[in-house]
Amino acid sequence: MSSLDPTIAARLKRNEAGLVAAVAQERDSGNVLMMAWMDDEALARTLATRKATYYSRSRRQYWVKGETSGHTQYVHEVRLDCDGDTVLLIVDQEGAACHTGTHTCWDGDILLADRD
Repeated sequence: MSSLDPTIAARLKRNEAGLVAAVAQERDSGNVLMMAWMDDEALARTLATRKATYYSRSRRQYWVKGETSGHTQYVHEVRLDCDGDTVLLIVDQEGAACHTGTHTCWDGDILLADRD
């Protein structure tokens, strides 16, 4: 049973697996750090602890960002988008956000950029 506030749960539009997209954005820089998935319980845990908690689709379990790596996310704000299908976490990132060891998951290939 989820401990998520029913008024918040009623606003969520989950995918067929019961998940919503969660985007983590760095508070100081505004950089988009990563995208992961949350279900009601992961969101409830995040709201209660201010530790970013996600749901791993491959492992089928919850994971707190940085629990094993030390690369933690302290959550300052959680926002729900207008459609209710994505949450935005405004975080302080300690260490790398990406599992590859980079600061963000978007430090790699740039598919399109202005040529200034």
